Amino acid sequence: MDPAFTAVFREYAEREQREHAARVAAKTQQPLAVRNEMLLGIGEDTGRLLNILIKASRARSILEIGTSFGYSTLWLAEAARAVGGRVVTLELAPQKVAFARERMRAAGLIDWIDFRVGDALASLASLDMKFDFVLLDPWKELYVPCLELFYPRLNPAALIAADNMLLPEYSRPDAAKYIAAVRSLPGIESVTVPVGSGVELSRWSARPPEP
Repeated sequence: MDPAFTAVFREYAEREQREHAARVAAKTQQPLAVRNEMLLGIGEDTGRLLNILIKASRARSILEIGTSFGYSTLWLAEAARAVGGRVVTLELAPQKVAFARERMRAAGLIDWIDFRVGDALASLASLDMKFDFVLLDPWKELYVPCLELFYPRLNPAALIAADNMLLPEYSRPDAAKYIAAVRSLPGIESVTVPVGSGVELSRWSARPPEP
């Protein structure tokens, strides 16, 4: 990773550490409005995993659902630059996109990212492209509706990574619904990977699995 990437990553990591300490000190689950202003990033291990998967698979068309403040976007865009690809990233909150855009510019990655601001489901419905790699990380109740919209837009051998399958505990019911939904789709191979908060990693083979 180059110095510009490393500098921005360190900023994110320091913010994540501060916010984690605040959550621990609170001792109770914080209100949604408070959590919505926190970074809540995927974590370094998950970021590195996704970055490696994109580079190994040469995934050039990358979709991120849930930009937030851009922590995961940083890892995806660095990989996109390495393989000559591009990240389309979706986020509802314009202030988060503004923050992410500024950090991606500082990291030298802005030219590999297409930011889309608005409701994730509406944005997905308007897309007219197909994807080699999808990171799914919006509010958890949106996982299955998002899956239904992007599944027809997968290229052969596309990979899907859905975060927060194991943690936090309060998201597990929605995670279970997503796992059941993605594993029921024709041509999908899928496994839960215990990295970070838990990632459901799926691959679409473009044909139904062998009996």
